Amino acid sequence: MANQLVTLSDPRSPAAEAYRSLYINLSFSGQERPIRSLLVVSPGPDEGKSVTLANLAVVAAQMGQQVVLVDCDLRQPQQHELFSLRNDAGVATVIAAKGEAASALQAVADVPGLKVMTSGPVPVSPTQVLASRSMETLLNALVESADLVLVDAPPVVAVSDASVMATKVDGVLLVLKAGQTKRDYARQAKETLEKVNAHVIGAVLNNVAADAGMQGYYK
Repeated sequence: MANQLVTLSDPRSPAAEAYRSLYINLSFSGQERPIRSLLVVSPGPDEGKSVTLANLAVVAAQMGQQVVLVDCDLRQPQQHELFSLRNDAGVATVIAAKGEAASALQAVADVPGLKVMTSGPVPVSPTQVLASRSMETLLNALVESADLVLVDAPPVVAVSDASVMATKVDGVLLVLKAGQTKRDYARQAKETLEKVNAHVIGAVLNNVAADAGMQGYYK
């Protein structure tokens, strides 16, 4: 899965440039209301949120930010595979043991400034883990230690995990997949997030034609 990190494997490609543009646009969107923590989610499965998040983390670090990527998709985690990292410890183990965040952070080769906290072993009750006070404490500690914390979570419509995490971050970005994400699903995801007073800063459309790169729109 590492070849999906085009920002590393092919940094001059249109796709990599699109991720850089996305990061810059997100930076501008946070001028009035600073975004130190961002949740990146999709309405449904297999719509590209984890790959988008991983590439966004890489470009943010490449542009000089101290970035922490946190995999809170405790159902089908992917970040450890994308970055070829171990997953014996992570979010789930830190919460269970009430441990220090630093103990589960892993550096990413060739990307100074980027650290990843993988999911750890999948817990029995992911929602309970994410809704815990310990999760909020962990996230706050990570925000204090970095310029930007990027959070992965399960699809919005499928389970309540994303809604839970949306209440703990400064902003939420929806990732939609061209030719797959249904309009009703996208609308439902946005409404679900707004019901918990999430700050939905916009959406990005991926899987568009190769020469078009990635397209986004922002509120």
